[in-house]
Amino acid sequence: QVQLVESGGGLVQAGGSLRLSCAASGSIFGSYAMGWFRQAPGKERDIVASISRSTRNTYYADSVKGRATISRDNAKNTVYLQMNSLKPEDTAVYYCAEARGPFVSRSQSDYVYWGQGTQVTVSS
Repeated sequence: QVQLVESGGGLVQAGGSLRLSCAASGSIFGSYAMGWFRQAPGKERDIVASISRSTRNTYYADSVKGRATISRDNAKNTVYLQMNSLKPEDTAVYYCAEARGPFVSRSQSDYVYWGQGTQVTVSS
């Protein structure tokens, strides 16, 4: 059974940085694309970033482009999301997810397994 466990969330001041991690177990991690999504209070869950299995291709939502970097270490079965210049509007629960295929995707329906989420709160 695939399990995804996020960590690294917390409270940070605007302008600060956070590095989220997502450790996977029970899957052939290097075979699948991975994604980070977020859900703010009262809003739908949206894509933040996605990375292909080879790391060659990435996708970023416009809202985080230039401030976020997604990366993965297939040897450690871990995907990361580095967020810089954080804004109050980045406050959300952040989820990592494993795709059903190797390619970058921004569609939630392309992701099969989901973590429980980690809270990120950015104070102004």
